[in-house]
Amino acid sequence: MRDQPAREAQGTQRPSVVLAIACTAVVLSSLDLFIVNVALPQIAHSVHGASLADLSWVLNAYAIVFASLLIPAGRLADRTSRKYGFLLGLVLFLVASAACAASTSVPMLVGFRILQAAGAAVLVPTSLGLVLAAFPPERRGAAVRTWTAMGGLAAALGPVVGGLFVAASWRWAFLINVPIGLAALVAGWRGLPDTRGEGGPLPDGLGAGLLTAAISSLIFALVKGNSWGWTSPRVLGLLAASALLGAAFLARSARHPSPVFELDLLRSRSFAVSTLAALLFSAAFGAMLLSIVLWSQEIWHWSALRTGLAIAPGPLMVPLWSVIAGRLIPRLGPGAVISLGSAVFSLGVLWWAAVVGLQPRYVAEMLGGMIVTGIGVGLTLPTLFSTAATSLPAHRFATGSAVISMVRQIGFAVGVAILVAVIGTPLTASAALTAFRHGWLAIAGVALLGAAAGLLLRRPRPTTQTAALTGAVAGVDAAA
Repeated sequence: MRDQPAREAQGTQRPSVVLAIACTAVVLSSLDLFIVNVALPQIAHSVHGASLADLSWVLNAYAIVFASLLIPAGRLADRTSRKYGFLLGLVLFLVASAACAASTSVPMLVGFRILQAAGAAVLVPTSLGLVLAAFPPERRGAAVRTWTAMGGLAAALGPVVGGLFVAASWRWAFLINVPIGLAALVAGWRGLPDTRGEGGPLPDGLGAGLLTAAISSLIFALVKGNSWGWTSPRVLGLLAASALLGAAFLARSARHPSPVFELDLLRSRSFAVSTLAALLFSAAFGAMLLSIVLWSQEIWHWSALRTGLAIAPGPLMVPLWSVIAGRLIPRLGPGAVISLGSAVFSLGVLWWAAVVGLQPRYVAEMLGGMIVTGIGVGLTLPTLFSTAATSLPAHRFATGSAVISMVRQIGFAVGVAILVAVIGTPLTASAALTAFRHGWLAIAGVALLGAAAGLLLRRPRPTTQTAALTGAVAGVDAAA
């Protein structure tokens, strides 16, 4: 009975059509993240009286609201309709994007960014839920890897597109979302199947509030830890509040008849271990990306466009190595592929720690590490998502997908906080080089912890491997 939504989706639309439409969600969110980062200095010059510290809330408010609302939004979609949840999230995201572009003050921009984050929180888990419901079980892994790899491709284009558009006006950082989103809205209305939810009572409202407050407190503490001090009463108080609120949320979820998050999902070893590995790898990935942007612009004094072009070869590796990961999983198992990818990623970061110097030498010093880290991301991130997502029951596709996305967002915030704490504020060029080398060593260490977590995943039985191999090849062919 609970597999009915999956059968309805498979019977009404070609899975490849659903995948193509749903991929716009991850493309929009990835493009927006990278372009807005590039646009911050231009916004500071355009909006009078705005400091970069004030504008940091353009990023921080988005991160807090997005991470906080993912699970409640996914749970509601599982209860009602993933199609209309997707369309609602897309409309919110588009309206907020246009409003951000028209903003005339920092508070107005931050307010519309919060609305944009709410739209993304509905859009991302419902898009992955639609993909999971549209494909038969043996092809879901390949479909999720394609969905995730599109994020890598958008990440490759984001800094380059951002550098080009922001040169004309920072408002294009938000307006670029509108034509992409409108096309997806029309295609989604016509082409997405209406996978009905299970109905029943609405998810626990108080539980959703506890979860939102817990995640907001955690991310707020992480983003302010460096400026306030990690041992300051405010940061310690926020961390303590996050822990207490999180414990209250888990206790309520265990007792409530309609919880926001069903703890039974964690009984799946694949889901629980993949989520842990995703947290660690996302922390390493977020820190790595920020480190190379800071190094290029602050130490080598490159422009935003040149930095974007320098970063692009790494993310361009992701779609290719996602396909290769699909071929390796049936032979080695997902845990071994995750561990291999995390180890390769750490080697790329260690490359920078060993060879990067103060004089810009891109080909000799940065390019190799960029390609190697891109290979690691291509092997690891799509495999993490597909392993976790394909272990979910059909009636919890959107909720479980939201958990994975939330953990990834928290991982990014943790990684950025670790990097900022390790680098500090060096006063000389040689001190900066030493600080960044320490940062890259820390990133490599976190990635290796993710590799160790991947080894906890059990290798599937031969029959499952054979089915997965067939599905992966079919899924990649269909996506192509």
